[in-house]
Order: sequence, then structure tokens, then C-alpha cells
Amino acid sequence: MLWLDASTAWTASNTPEDISITAFRFIHTADIHLDSPLKSLALRNPELADLVSGATRQAFSGIIDLCISERVDALVIAGDLYDGDQTSMKTARFLAGELGRLAKAGIRTFIIRGNHDALSRISRELVLPDQVKLFGGRAEHVLIERGPGQKPVAIHGLSFAHPTALDSLLPKYAQAMPDTINIGIMHTSLGGAPGHDSYAPCSPAELQSTGYDYWALGHIHKRSIVTGSSTIVMPGMPQGRDINEDGPKSVTLVSITDDGTVSLEEKQTALAEFARVSIDAGGLTEWSELADSLSHALKQARIQSSAPELVARIGFSGETPLAWRMRRDADLLLAEAEERATRIGATWVEKLEISCTPPALNRASATDPLHEIRALIDTEILNSGAYEAALAQLADTLQGQLPSDLRDLFGADENTTKDRRMQLARQGVEDVLARLQSSPGSGSEPS
Repeated sequence: MLWLDASTAWTASNTPEDISITAFRFIHTADIHLDSPLKSLALRNPELADLVSGATRQAFSGIIDLCISERVDALVIAGDLYDGDQTSMKTARFLAGELGRLAKAGIRTFIIRGNHDALSRISRELVLPDQVKLFGGRAEHVLIERGPGQKPVAIHGLSFAHPTALDSLLPKYAQAMPDTINIGIMHTSLGGAPGHDSYAPCSPAELQSTGYDYWALGHIHKRSIVTGSSTIVMPGMPQGRDINEDGPKSVTLVSITDDGTVSLEEKQTALAEFARVSIDAGGLTEWSELADSLSHALKQARIQSSAPELVARIGFSGETPLAWRMRRDADLLLAEAEERATRIGATWVEKLEISCTPPALNRASATDPLHEIRALIDTEILNSGAYEAALAQLADTLQGQLPSDLRDLFGADENTTKDRRMQLARQGVEDVLARLQSSPGSGSEPS
């Protein structure tokens, strides 16, 4: 058994064969999260917000176009087509129209509900084309008869009946049908992954013991492949929604021949790709140098991205005499970054993260009042239980006023939330000290 990272193409057999004649071909996708609400409060640019909010729809339309252009036999969606109970009937009509395009092209669609779909009211009310099979809460299979001399194809599926599935769903699936190409569709966390709840857990070895030729999985948003007696693919999501879902996004084009050869090809689908862009500002002394470094870093990121649009979060680090000014004039630096991105084209700046520090010689001396303030904050305030309690109360109040889909901005568990609060507090301290450092009467000259 072998784990593989995302790749352009892969074949489970070296047998030379014209798979276009006998292969059963389909597009495998999952975790589309149609019309997912914006997760980041940092998207304050209305044009950028419009781009990101409409990206999941455009990516889905692109998947439909891909199915038609590739003349595949089917589209397989392994859960989380919707994004919870906020999905509107407008979304439902869009979905019905897009799947209708596939039906007119003679392409079948097979869908299972994931944990997010189970929350959606319209997923049970929407009338879909006859060519669409939406699996229910009991495991079943659809048998597809093919041409003379070709093996039939059995598509096995099972939907989440509830938003959680703490136990493995695998025992509910039937064993592989003989003399048949067997494809299983499952929404599962496998053995678990950071940032994903543990749902319907099972192991690759358990999946391969079923004898299926291919397992079409969903739930984990990063693409991965397991090879062995069965090919197991987590396709990742076709469109990222925020910076925590950065990097290229895609679907998988699958071809399975009657002799069991499985060929995979990754197809890029994202309209907008999120990317973290790092800039080492160490040694820079002039604002113009900083602006030039922005241009260079954004140009490189734009070249490396294959998506039509690039949404960048820029992180500055290193020792520079500009450190105080960068924090004080962060709004001007953001405007500079946005202007440089506009020049490049199809490039957006979502946020700046500034972790720069002034050179040792420029830091406040022991006799400087700012040195005393920093020492007091570090030793007696940030580490005090009273401060942590007050910070937690303030954060809890703010968190309680946020919409439900934004309440994990401070973290999804107690430890993460605590660390995030302290990180924000330290950033606030640095911002305040930066303003004091460069203000009149502070005893220091602005950089």
C-alpha cells in the first residue's frame, strides 16, 4: 500500500492498452460546499468578496463543462455538495439546472450526502433529473450495463442520515460483485485529519478488503491517493473558500478498464486560488524597497498559480528598521500591496501579517519608557490569570455575537481558542508599541 500526494496523472497498471475503447470513465469530486458563506472577516474588499462568494458556483459549472467535454460516463459526488441548512432554493435551482445539462448530454450523476448535506432542508425536497441518483440512508448499489463483452459497473453508495456518523459505515456496504467493476462512494475522515471532524472512520486496509476496484471518498479537503488492491482517492475540494484552504484545487478524472486498470488524472477547477506569500524584509531600509519586494513576491506567486484568479495573504518577517512603521502604517502598506496586485492583474491581496522586528540596535534601551512598558506587559500582564480571564470573557462575548458559521474564527476547541486569543493579544501589543515608538514625545524617531 502506498500513499501518494496530488499528481497530474497516475495509472495503477503498466499494461499498454487503449482505455478509450473499454474504460468506464467518470469525474470524482466532493466537498463542493455550494454557496458557502464567507469565513473570513478580512475580506473587506467588496469586489474580492463577490469573487470568493461566487467561486464555488463557477467551479461547479466548470466541473459540468469538464464532464461534457471529456464525454465521461458519470459524475460522482462524494458528499458535502451543500454547506448546511442555510442553502436557499436559488441554490437548488442552480444545481438542478447544472445537473440537467449533464442529463441532456447522457451523463449520469451519483451523489451521496455528507455531514453538511444532512443539515440541508432542500437536499430532501429538490427534484433532480432522472439521470441523477441520490443515495439514501441505507446502503445500495446501481448496476450499469455496458456494451457487448464489457463488464457491468456497480456503483455502491450510502448517505449520511444525520450530521454526525461516529461509527464506521463500511459494514453496511455489500462485498464486491463478481465479474463487475465495483465503485464505492463514501464520506469519511478515514483515520482523521487536522481541521476535520472524525466521521465514519475506517482504514484504507479495511476499504481494500471489500474487493472494490475504486473507492470515491469525500470529507477531507486535501487530495490524496492510496494504491493497492483497490484504488482509494480523496479528491480534495474543487474550490477553496479561505486562506486555510490554500493551494491548487481540482477534481479527479478516473478511467477503469475491464482488466482492473485504474488511471487517474487531476483536473484543476478553482476559479480563485488562495496562497500564502512570504516576504523576508530583513535588511530592507527604504519603503520603496518594501514595495518592490511586494511586486516581486506577488509576480512569482501569480506565475506559480494556474487558477484564473489569485488571492494572496502576505506575511512579512525579518529584522528591519521599517518594522515600527510597517505596523503603524499597515493600512498604507495594504494599499500599496493592493495597487501592486492590480498592476499584475488577476491578483488580490486578502490580508497582511506583519511579524517584523526592529534591529537590536534600534530597540528601546533599558532606560527607555517603552522598554519598561514592554517588560511590564510581558512579565506581569500577559502571563497573569486575571488578564487571561478578562481576555476570555471579552472573546466569548464577541464570539457569541457572531453568526454561527463564523464562531470558530477563534478556534474550534479550548486549547486552540486560548492560543488564538493570546496570539491576537500579542499582535495588539506590538501594534500599540509601534504607534508609541513613532509618536511625538516617545523618545524615538520614526523609521
